[in-house]
Amino acid sequence: MSQVIPHFPDEAAEQATVFTNRGKLILALIVIAAAAGYFGFMAFKSATVYYYTVSEVNEAGASFGDSIVRVSGKLEPDSFVRLEDSTTAQFKLTDGEQTLLASHDGVVPDLFFNEHSEIILEGTLTPDGVFASHNIIVKCPSKYVASG
Repeated sequence: MSQVIPHFPDEAAEQATVFTNRGKLILALIVIAAAAGYFGFMAFKSATVYYYTVSEVNEAGASFGDSIVRVSGKLEPDSFVRLEDSTTAQFKLTDGEQTLLASHDGVVPDLFFNEHSEIILEGTLTPDGVFASHNIIVKCPSKYVASG
C-alpha cells in the first residue's frame, strides 16, 4: 500500500501567491484612481465656461466658434421684446460702453428687469452677431441698493 504524503506548499510558493494577490490589488487600485482622476478632469473641463464682457464679445466676434461662453452686462432700457405667441425674447445687453443683441428661448427671471441687476448670459454667438442664450443668471441686486 502506498502512503500518501501530504503536500505542504513551501514558504517561497506561498510568498509568490501573496505578492501576486497584492500586486493585483495594487494594480486594481491604480486603475480605479486613474479612472476617477480622468472622469474628474473631464467633469471639471466641461464645467468651465469662459466669462466675457459685452465689449470683449463684440471685439472677439466669430472667433468663439461654437464655444459656450458667458457674457455679463445689464439690460439696456426699453430693449426687451417677447416675440408674439412665443417663448423667445430678444433684448440688448450693455456694459456701459457697447451693446450686444441677445435672444433667449424660455423663462426670464423676475430680477432680470431690475435696473440694478447684473445679467450673465450663457450661450453661443451666432454668425450674424446675435448672442443665443440658453441660460440666464441674474446676480442679486440687493448689494447695489442703498440701505435706508
